[in-house]
Amino acid sequence: MMSRRRKSRSHAEVHTGPLNDILFILLLFFLIVSTLANPNVIKVSQPKGKSDTKAKQTVVVSIDKSNQVYVGQKKITMPELENELKTIFARETEKPSVVVNADTSGHWGDVYKVLQTAKKLGANAVASVNPN
Repeated sequence: MMSRRRKSRSHAEVHTGPLNDILFILLLFFLIVSTLANPNVIKVSQPKGKSDTKAKQTVVVSIDKSNQVYVGQKKITMPELENELKTIFARETEKPSVVVNADTSGHWGDVYKVLQTAKKLGANAVASVNPN
């Protein structure tokens, strides 16, 4: 009988070096994108202005193009605005400020009502515009 030699089979290996590089780049991408996304912003198209309005924002009131009013992320009606602002201002130690983000296609009479309500409650109130 002839002895047969078994051929040594090479083990199939998957090289994971390039895969690790791709996963690292994806991880960095998602970390950077997640820090840039601000979940507390209602998307509105703002009017353009020559200077930027930077203020310490105690409250952000947003009015979208369908005239829906939001205090932060909470959707409210215009009659509820004063009570909502009183509740928020009660927790403040400094003079509160209200920034109004309103869509250019929205009704600017509502912006005026929000500004007047904030001033009536003793807060600084500004309407935010994009500097462009």
